[in-house]
Amino acid sequence: MKRIVMAFAAIVVLACTAFAQQSTEQRAALTDAATGLDAKGAPAIEARLLTQVLNGSDESPVTNVKIAVKNVTPIFYTYVSGWATFYDANATRCGEGLFKLDALAPQESAEVDTPGLRLRCTPSTWRVVATNLVTRTADIAKPVETQAPPPEPAPAQPTAPVNFVISVDGEEHPIQVNNPIVLRLGNRNRTIVLKAPQ
Repeated sequence: MKRIVMAFAAIVVLACTAFAQQSTEQRAALTDAATGLDAKGAPAIEARLLTQVLNGSDESPVTNVKIAVKNVTPIFYTYVSGWATFYDANATRCGEGLFKLDALAPQESAEVDTPGLRLRCTPSTWRVVATNLVTRTADIAKPVETQAPPPEPAPAQPTAPVNFVISVDGEEHPIQVNNPIVLRLGNRNRTIVLKAPQ
């Protein structure tokens, strides 16, 4: 029983490791733009290769390339960094370089280089991975949500009349606010109006 549990645990660990290593960024031809995704899997940056001569080898690796990185979101990034990775014709990784930018406005492009790159082949495809996409504190890195307009205030409802009773010498007379009542007091009619304070 212990062996079955251990074998099952090993299979789960290997499956999780293989799943974690799969990249969601797609490789692109050297002449095409490579897209880097944000944490939610949405396109965040787009990179184009500006350096045209990429003939590296083990004896003479290419140590730097220039790329143009474009922010394809409506969010202002205060810091962007990532990796540009290159693959040979057999889809074997043969070089990667780190790039970083201090600020990138929405729909803005900026040229950046990849110091530390050691490209040891003539690549046929490449990809970019965004590792850090830091936003301003006023911005939130999520899709723009539309807000419903605030509800219009309900029209003022007329208040229902409040009934009061006036008792004159034990005789009760109903009266409503702002509605006059005529009472006979002695030999004269008297008009009484109950008003709300203003």
